Amino acid sequence: MSLKNHARALILVGLSSLVLTSCAELIVVGAATGAVATQDQRTIPTQLEDENIEIKTVNALFKNDELWKDTNIDVLSFNNILLLIGQAPTAKLKQKAGDLAENIAKVRKVYNQIKISAPISFFARRNDEYLTTKVKSKMLFADNFPSGKIKVVTENSEVFLLGLVSQDEADKAAEIAKT
Repeated sequence: MSLKNHARALILVGLSSLVLTSCAELIVVGAATGAVATQDQRTIPTQLEDENIEIKTVNALFKNDELWKDTNIDVLSFNNILLLIGQAPTAKLKQKAGDLAENIAKVRKVYNQIKISAPISFFARRNDEYLTTKVKSKMLFADNFPSGKIKVVTENSEVFLLGLVSQDEADKAAEIAKT
């Protein structure tokens, strides 16, 4: 899908340590609350399918003892596109997780953003929560910005913005997160 040819784009943006990287896509994920769900551009069946994809992926990871015990992986699905984040001690385990995810029914694409490293510390996870809250707050108070359309997830100081938005909204979201 070409961003130039569509008013709405599915984009994945990674911001490492809140510095915008060269990644040019942003995946937007739905919401758990009613207020945010009303702004979600996906249909209810698509939202339910995304939940189903996440459950199936976590189950597949759980069934593989090596992946379950030796990695720290989070799974997010939006519009049948899967984002894998977290840590794995080896490239082999990262690839194995990606391969399992690609074989989940109805998954159109997998973004495997798992880092090769030991699991992050308790303090790093608390810092990730702080960064997520800070970005969400900035989006909430930004003028003329649909903050309810965007889910913010942080993993080891890398911020992921998830949502189905226009190119202008994606650019503004990345700018807000970057600052």
